[in-house]
Amino acid sequence: MRYNFIIRRAESPARAKEAPTVTRIKIALTTINDVKAFVDAVSRCDFAVDLSGGRYTVDGKSIMGIFSLDLSQPLDLLAYTDDPAFAESMAPFAVE
Repeated sequence: MRYNFIIRRAESPARAKEAPTVTRIKIALTTINDVKAFVDAVSRCDFAVDLSGGRYTVDGKSIMGIFSLDLSQPLDLLAYTDDPAFAESMAPFAVE
């Protein structure tokens, strides 16, 4: 039998990719219209947006995923961007 092994060198820190910046906002989506407006807003984004409620995390661009969360509680929005305009566009949904 013959075995072939591939040995890979670890990437140097200079070549490693930087971790994406994550914007965290606590939001509330209490009505169906809030959910529709939120999905319309984040669907225009070219970066990933996740929503976490309890122990579940769903794609923020998925209306079905959002409706599977407990909307009676505030949700954690995780947007993989550092664009301040995005945070401003989420102001109508933000809670403190």
